[in-house]
Amino acid sequence: MTYVYYGSGQPAYFSCVKDAATREIIAYHVTRSLKMEIVYRTLEKLSDSLNGLIHPEAIIHSDQGVHYTHPEFQRRVKELGLVRSMSRSGNCWDNAPMESFFGHFKDEVD
Repeated sequence: MTYVYYGSGQPAYFSCVKDAATREIIAYHVTRSLKMEIVYRTLEKLSDSLNGLIHPEAIIHSDQGVHYTHPEFQRRVKELGLVRSMSRSGNCWDNAPMESFFGHFKDEVD
């Protein structure tokens, strides 16, 4: 998840899922709020974009932020049939593909 400022300095929060094999963003949600709904909607859009056809060994990776450690998020991930994976504490390399995408994204939407 990341944010960008728009208009008169208001933040917009951007949550997305990137396919590690194709490097495509396959689901995303943009909102003005950091409420849990941002990750729930992203998961719903992921399910919709894959038409419910999720590989039985698919892994969803995230950092250790409060949204991703929340029990309801964990329940919804399990319900989709995804395996959860989280970055190790203090190790930016685990989440490097997403951080790289967000860096380039922010360069383009400046």
